Amino acid sequence: MLAATIPSFGGPEAIEIAQVPTPIPGPQEVLVRVRTAGLNRAELMQRQGKYPAPPGGDNTRLGLELMGEVAALGPAVTRWRTGDRVMGLVIDGAQAQFVAVHERALAPVPANLSDVEAGAVPEAYITAHDALFTIGGLRPGFDVLIHAIGSGVSVAGLQLARAAGARVFGTARTAEKLTRAQRLGLDVAIDVSATPAFDEEVRRVAPAGVALVIDYVGVPYFDRNLHALAPQGRLVLVGSLGGQRGEVNMALVLGRRLRVEGTTMRARPFEQRCAAIQAFAREVVPLLERGVVKPVVDRTYPLERLAEAHRAMEANVNFGKIVIEIP
Repeated sequence: MLAATIPSFGGPEAIEIAQVPTPIPGPQEVLVRVRTAGLNRAELMQRQGKYPAPPGGDNTRLGLELMGEVAALGPAVTRWRTGDRVMGLVIDGAQAQFVAVHERALAPVPANLSDVEAGAVPEAYITAHDALFTIGGLRPGFDVLIHAIGSGVSVAGLQLARAAGARVFGTARTAEKLTRAQRLGLDVAIDVSATPAFDEEVRRVAPAGVALVIDYVGVPYFDRNLHALAPQGRLVLVGSLGGQRGEVNMALVLGRRLRVEGTTMRARPFEQRCAAIQAFAREVVPLLERGVVKPVVDRTYPLERLAEAHRAMEANVNFGKIVIEIP
């Protein structure tokens, strides 16, 4: 079968679409014929040698999420039948024609979603749902600040938060991304290229601060995130694109009784990762079925142009997900 591989770390030119053996599903695994796979910044970092796979993973194989049909069943599978449309998460190898996946790491694809739309769902919506609700404790009427509002996870988070009755503040570096986010329901748009002091803008609108901040940037935003939070607010760190080391205003954290928690999906223990996927299946898939939330696809690339897709994401031009179509 064809699969995206990185024999050595480097730039997009390091990617090779190679012939590799088709996996054989083990106990409680299904073999999925992959149709589409979303692209994630974690895969760019893996390609650069900056995001190693967890134990048992393969650093030479790309792809963390997938959509396709069940092609074969391993022993003791009870949740799926051959031909079922599924989507889910793996720790490597999703950008391939076939992948073996544990049955609990998959969720059903609603009939109203195309293959490309469904390929834009798993990582974005599972991560956003987990950060907002499981970790962030989002409730109706909360104010929430979501950074990098044009990213796949942030677009998903915006829709989920609005569907839950929250007021959403969002930041981006371009007016175009903020305008597109406003069409999806963004309440308060903050252009950080024009207003770097986003915490001041947040408090101008919400003087008490927001209950929850979802951040992907890390160190450059950390102090202002703390200032934007209301007492007993929560900061959920989903990424650290702007840096990983810096100073912490402990007096502010202690005085306001703030909670700061980091999260990553790939490195979680298997049972915890499956729990997040099944929570998504229970609570988000019905919203997708009813059209309450909708995946946003920026563009698609065939697998053989995966390097071009990496360059597009590195250029930060996408709003929503970049999806890879598997032949």
